[in-house]
Amino acid sequence: MKKLTAEQMQLNWESLMDIIEKYIGDDRKENLLKMYEDFEERMIMSPASGKEHFHNAMPGGYVEHILHVIKFSLQLYKLWEKNGAEINFTDEELVFAAMHHDLGKVGDLEHTYYAPQDSDWHRMNRGEIYKQNPDIQYMKVPDRALWLLQHYSVKVTDKEYIGIKLTDGLYDEANKSYLINYNPDWELRSNMPYILHQADMMATHIEYDQWKRSNQTSNGVITKAPKTKEEQKNVDNLKSKFDELFPA
Repeated sequence: MKKLTAEQMQLNWESLMDIIEKYIGDDRKENLLKMYEDFEERMIMSPASGKEHFHNAMPGGYVEHILHVIKFSLQLYKLWEKNGAEINFTDEELVFAAMHHDLGKVGDLEHTYYAPQDSDWHRMNRGEIYKQNPDIQYMKVPDRALWLLQHYSVKVTDKEYIGIKLTDGLYDEANKSYLINYNPDWELRSNMPYILHQADMMATHIEYDQWKRSNQTSNGVITKAPKTKEEQKNVDNLKSKFDELFPA
């Protein structure tokens, strides 16, 4: 299973804060940083999914996934622009939507979205490292993301709102009315949701490939070196912190 060290998770968090400083305007930066300050410990430790064979189902997986989606969104935006696509959104709007498309996976003000899977059968037979927290009010992930942003009085443009809602593309049935319609007046007014969806898919599949490679043994392509004492200490500290934040 792919794992991140405590140092890697801290570096990823600092990179995310640097992106906010670089791309987010002063009119909403203060409120946004307040939200990240309140959720810092939980965000740093959060996974990006619940099953090991999905993507980044590990402590630190959420922030790493967000960084990947931001990076790929900016790369794809340049590709679309280079090939003649209409670009009628700002870098800030693209980065903001990429940064918050999965914000709902952090949970609400009191509860985490994911909890450790306490069923050995589900862990062994279904690869479920985490389960959805039964204590949290049900919301779709984009809906909770937008709810959290409004709770912290972070303004969202219409392009960002639609981009966050549609990042999962047609994998979410609720998006069909936006993406499949026969009225030209109802068509999307921006290519940003398509770019975000591509970036999310790209990140998800690459993270899956990384997980697959990390599980290969010396009989396959990759041989994992034994951990040093310092690496093992970091893992043990991380597990202790994880157990504290996500009690069984």
